[in-house]
Amino acid sequence: MRWYANAKEVGGGGGGAGTVVLAHGYGANQTLWDKLLPALSQHHRVILFDWDFTGEREEAAERYTFGRFADDLIALMDDKGVRGAVVVGHSMSAMVACIASARRPDLFAHLVLLCASPRYLDSPSEGYVGGFDRASIDAMLAAMESDLGAWVRGFVPNAAGADPSATAELEQSFLSMHPRVALEVARMIFLCDQRGALDAVAAPCTVVQVSDDFAAAPAVAEYMRGRMKRAAEVEVVVIDSVGHFPQLVAPQQLLAVLKRVLQRAAAANEERAAAAEEEADGGIDVTA
Repeated sequence: MRWYANAKEVGGGGGGAGTVVLAHGYGANQTLWDKLLPALSQHHRVILFDWDFTGEREEAAERYTFGRFADDLIALMDDKGVRGAVVVGHSMSAMVACIASARRPDLFAHLVLLCASPRYLDSPSEGYVGGFDRASIDAMLAAMESDLGAWVRGFVPNAAGADPSATAELEQSFLSMHPRVALEVARMIFLCDQRGALDAVAAPCTVVQVSDDFAAAPAVAEYMRGRMKRAAEVEVVVIDSVGHFPQLVAPQQLLAVLKRVLQRAAAANEERAAAAEEEADGGIDVTA
């Protein structure tokens, strides 16, 4: 069984940088992108889907890995005939996209890593600050296991920021998760160490963080920029907002970043196409 469900396409545009794939994070669904979709779909082919956290199926440990999610993202993109897309990965999906891009670089023209973190646990011996110590994460997981609903009602307002309408929408999505799936995916995310996955990323990246995000601080973005040495380029953009879901509370700021990324990706795609054509012609100016 795949993790993804309810895949759909919106808008126009063709392959290459004309395609945008939107991958939401933990607890959410594709409605997370509703405030961005009208503008993005006007000139681009947009692919949306849900990570299906709602039903308990197989319990195999290998199901709950970033690698499994990455393989399923690749399968979705293959199914939709995507090549060279701009992929926006939010929260957990940012690291999923990083892993997938290393496994199948032909699918990715540019990565937008939104509110990303490769490791939430602090590592004092390495000087790494992820934002959480082990005791606080263990307490969070215990609270989820004891009463998922109570945990959601405490967690979501902090994650959503100051917008009450965003809180209500997110709570509904979080509460639709199957309790066992919610716990196991949270364990996968918050106890992970995916820093090594950053080393293999070759695609150009834009790391977008929120200035006041309790889950993924701007310092994590700077760590990611320093770690992704193979990437064609890495830009860090900090949105002046609160919370872990800028799609909901700062959509215009995020949209401005995405439009700039899409323009650059389109220009790069045109340059690659021109270079390929010139190489095919043996470097001879056939118009002369």
